[in-house]
Amino acid sequence: MIERLGAIRAKPGDLSPLRIDEVLVRKMLVAFLRDEAAKAGFRKAIVNVSGGIDSAAVAHLAAEAYGPENVTALLLPYRTSDPKALTDAREVVRGVGIGAEEHDLTPQIDAYFAAEGGVEKIDRVRAGNKMARERMSILYDRSQVLGAIPLGTSNKTELLLGYGTIFGDMASAINPVGDLYKTQLRELAGLLGVPASIRAKVPSADLWAGQTDESELGASYADLDIVLYHMVDRRVHPVELIEAGFDRRLIEMVRERVRRSQYKRVPPIVAKVSLRTVGHDFLYPRDWER
Repeated sequence: MIERLGAIRAKPGDLSPLRIDEVLVRKMLVAFLRDEAAKAGFRKAIVNVSGGIDSAAVAHLAAEAYGPENVTALLLPYRTSDPKALTDAREVVRGVGIGAEEHDLTPQIDAYFAAEGGVEKIDRVRAGNKMARERMSILYDRSQVLGAIPLGTSNKTELLLGYGTIFGDMASAINPVGDLYKTQLRELAGLLGVPASIRAKVPSADLWAGQTDESELGASYADLDIVLYHMVDRRVHPVELIEAGFDRRLIEMVRERVRRSQYKRVPPIVAKVSLRTVGHDFLYPRDWER
């Protein structure tokens, strides 16, 4: 059902609807991590730590849920990665007190693209996607070795806009922050003790020199989050948002991104030929009775 604007008072620039109870959310996410890992038979966790606020928050939550001694961070730079990102990732590891492994992606990435003249000759989005999938491949490999559940770090803004690599950074076994918009995650990160320098950083996937999330997305996270909140959480029709003063181009861009990226948010669609098909009729929840 579409809600009328009068009932929710949607106004451009008003971020008050995005405020969260950080203390309560923290408790919920720690409990989520413990419960879902236990259901899958895990007592340890592993997470890619990039030096950004999202992975830093997940590292803090994981340490609280499982104990620092049961959490491993993977630091996976490429030769063109921002050195500051690696420095920040190491700071997160030290601050949380978790274990860490560092693996250089350069040899395998360069070997893969060598026949095409090297990474410098490749479309930079394609190269970034390849790196994201290599990082997730390593995460799952180390997960098996360590007996640790792979944690996701994609926030709700990224998931809804498809701003991530399918089977790359968007992959995980469980994701504690996927229902928090970027601005909400920044709030929570302060309570968790994520360093102020990391919380204040310009968000970047570090895909190439000078790249930033907001330049790629074409809008600030604050603007994106409040539009997504009204469109997704409150189901306000785009026309109503435009009538309320929201920028038409922003609304249309957000709506189209959400629509085009739906395939990234669902399991692969299976063709139905039997009585009960995975994803169609066989829909047991995660904690179905064994």
